[in-house]
Amino acid sequence: MEQFMTPEFWVAVGQIIMIDILLGGDNAVVIALACRKLPPDMRTKGILWGTAGAIVLRVVLIFFALTLLAIPFLKLVGAALLLWIGIKLLAPDHDEGHGNIAASDKLWAAVKTVIVADLVMSIDNVIAIAGAAQGAGQAHQMPLVIFGLVVSIPIIVWGSQLVIKLMDRFPIIITIGGMLLGWIAGTMAVSDPAVVNPLAWEWVPKLPQTDTVRYIAGIIGAVLVLIIGKVVAMRRQKAQRAVAA
Repeated sequence: MEQFMTPEFWVAVGQIIMIDILLGGDNAVVIALACRKLPPDMRTKGILWGTAGAIVLRVVLIFFALTLLAIPFLKLVGAALLLWIGIKLLAPDHDEGHGNIAASDKLWAAVKTVIVADLVMSIDNVIAIAGAAQGAGQAHQMPLVIFGLVVSIPIIVWGSQLVIKLMDRFPIIITIGGMLLGWIAGTMAVSDPAVVNPLAWEWVPKLPQTDTVRYIAGIIGAVLVLIIGKVVAMRRQKAQRAVAA
């Protein structure tokens, strides 16, 4: 029980909750679209069953992601994807792509739509949450993943509109979230087995596994996301102004 009282555990839980809130807006939209044609008395059931199925599926995917991250070089690939996700968060494309979400007036058809759509859309959540779980130690990665996801369910399902309004009013929340993904990417990259194991992949530079190295890598990742994200966002705004003119 003591292992669940460590600062590392609760830091990782906080990261998972924040990641799921920031990257879960699309999931809330999918749930709403898929269940909008259900009768009022079945709508809550559709939301609950669809969300439960999507969360169970995500836990399974994260379990496999945590296992795969033990393979050399996959953490480096995951870190690169996280940097891209963080930049995308700061410079969104605004092409939501929800037009193909079909609503249904049948409960289980709507539930199936929610689960399948979430599977397609959850790659960013899975990679980010698996990366956050790495920082909590091998002993309780899955318990904290499940705990973090369970805590974030009511926030996403019932509080998504409030969260979206807060993000619109305080854009710093989005910036902090993007930098958090950059931080996780940096710490993930320096813990890749190819970088850690001195007896394997000798042509790969090795890094000492100290807190200082992890903090520096995390800061570099966070700053990279901030700078590149802001530059991309500015370029897109200029392009939009040029088109409007």
